[in-house]
Amino acid sequence: MTAPLDLLDLDPSLTDEERQIRDVVRQLVDDRVRPHVADWYEQGQVPARELAREFGKLGLLGMHLTGYGCAGASAVAYGLACQELEAGDSGLRSLVSVQGSLAMYAIWRYGSEEQKQRWLPSMATGEAIGCFGLTEPDHGSDPASMTTRARRDGDDWVLTGAKMWITNAPIADVAVIWARTDEGVRGFAVPMDTPGVTAREIRRKMSLRASVTGEIALDDVRLPADARLPEASGLKAPLSCLTEARYGIVWGAVGAARDCLETTLAYAGTRTQFGRPLAGFQLTQAKLADMAVELVKGQLLALHLGRLADAHRLRPDQVSVGKLNNVREALAIARQCRTILGANGVSGEYPIMRHANNLESVLTYEGTSEIHQLVVGQRLTGLSAFA
Repeated sequence: MTAPLDLLDLDPSLTDEERQIRDVVRQLVDDRVRPHVADWYEQGQVPARELAREFGKLGLLGMHLTGYGCAGASAVAYGLACQELEAGDSGLRSLVSVQGSLAMYAIWRYGSEEQKQRWLPSMATGEAIGCFGLTEPDHGSDPASMTTRARRDGDDWVLTGAKMWITNAPIADVAVIWARTDEGVRGFAVPMDTPGVTAREIRRKMSLRASVTGEIALDDVRLPADARLPEASGLKAPLSCLTEARYGIVWGAVGAARDCLETTLAYAGTRTQFGRPLAGFQLTQAKLADMAVELVKGQLLALHLGRLADAHRLRPDQVSVGKLNNVREALAIARQCRTILGANGVSGEYPIMRHANNLESVLTYEGTSEIHQLVVGQRLTGLSAFA
């Protein structure tokens, strides 16, 4: 029997391998994440290194990359994994996304063979953790204004500056740091134990609490010449990494929304008011129907973008369409689900408010909604409105 939320019977459109990967990740989330994630969120602590090793055993880290111990899975399979991870919690999908689509992808796409051999196999297993340093304390949506500098000193590079809101930074072994040089923006693979590198965890977050976030300070960090990613030149390099990560968000946001709606359907079917279940009231069914329609539209969009990616035809502006729509609608679904649960919707016994709080971060990281609107606007008009 088709699952109630699969209104358009999408499941048969997946391959056997894609369904198998989805189901394995779903089982991992059910067994390893759901029993503990409410406590992780409440305490603001998560066993990220332990989870990374478990994810690595399943081939989830850098799973869409090839070689160097990576699984070489399809874009759709990677997306389905992101959907299941974020159905557990956005922080878990962020761990996998930053590791694979930002840090690992940057090294895989722009690094030297020596850098790839040094870092990628251990990152694929989760033994080494990576982070991606682009955002700065004063520069988020405008990375072209970054103030982190890298200057030559003989054969070495010396990095000075700071990066902010960096997922995985406090536990990372390597950071991909983007800095301005006399030749333009360049990327560097920076071991986190290099003298002059410090990472401070950002506490008191109200969102993504089951995720490790930090600030990186670079105080005259001296690196050898071979620390630079040789194929990365200009802002196009870090922005291409962000496109990889945003693709995962297109799927992940759908997972958070689905978990909210599944929880709400179960609740509305058993919660009795005025002598009948909440699900039996017209206003409740109208809310559920509208949310289910938006959910399946988001799933269709994610699947379409995944098929484009596997055909090597996916454009960055198309990913912006996906992130803009799916995160916005997922957040609306979480908020509407909260209304059906009433006061229970704000309780940690249910995942609704946790997902809603997380999605507030997902809405603005890796490109705010406004930035993606401008990307789509430029595609439509041929005119840039960024400056």
